[in-house]
Amino acid sequence: MTLLAGKRVLITGGSTGIGAAAAVEAARQGADVAINYASSEARALQVIEQIEALGRKGLAVQGDVADPATATDFVAKAVEALGGVDVFVTNAGICPFHAFLDMPVEVVDRTFQVNLHGAYYMVQAAANQMVKQGKGGAIVAVSSISALVGGEFQTHYTPTKAGVHSLMQSAAIALGKHNIRCNSVLPGTILTEINKDDLADTEKRDRMAARVPLGRLGEADDLAGPIVFLASDMAKYVTGAALLVDGGAFVNLQ
Repeated sequence: MTLLAGKRVLITGGSTGIGAAAAVEAARQGADVAINYASSEARALQVIEQIEALGRKGLAVQGDVADPATATDFVAKAVEALGGVDVFVTNAGICPFHAFLDMPVEVVDRTFQVNLHGAYYMVQAAANQMVKQGKGGAIVAVSSISALVGGEFQTHYTPTKAGVHSLMQSAAIALGKHNIRCNSVLPGTILTEINKDDLADTEKRDRMAARVPLGRLGEADDLAGPIVFLASDMAKYVTGAALLVDGGAFVNLQ
């Protein structure tokens, strides 16, 4: 069974990490896939090669999600290449770790522009296309466990991820009448480009893994299945929801 057979899936930040894993899995589940990427063209093309090797159409579109024009450009090019939009995954994000008291203004602004403003404009552009098509759709936001808990060196990041999930809750209400479902996945600590420098400290990495009931930190591929599930008709009555994908870290307080 292919859960996304015949669907057109768009994913931001699709050249690496969670976005790349979700793109390949969507293709494996029968979808044609367009990815947005900021700068890593070589990696984006590698993802497209994997999608096409699975017999599906693939498209890579470069653009900075912080620029509102990128959203309309990405959706327009994907529609031209794939014929429409059925699923949209807003995944692009950054987390330049930094202490709170001397946090540079430009770091705060850039984090909000990419993580929250970028998600807003992308979701808005995709939703307008879905409404135009008149067949409904599914939107999945990659939020974070950081929407629920704090981080000493993430005071600029955690509010954006809480905002992304809040956006999905409100969009679920605004778009329900168009049969467009909006949900979030909340990853725990996943080994991706966003935290590779922070987790290069093996002692810290081992300490964090020891706090996870399943005994390991997450891999990008661990998010692919949950994203596909929420995008598929298996979740046809799920909207405004948040799915924790953290190996049990959140509940392991004691």
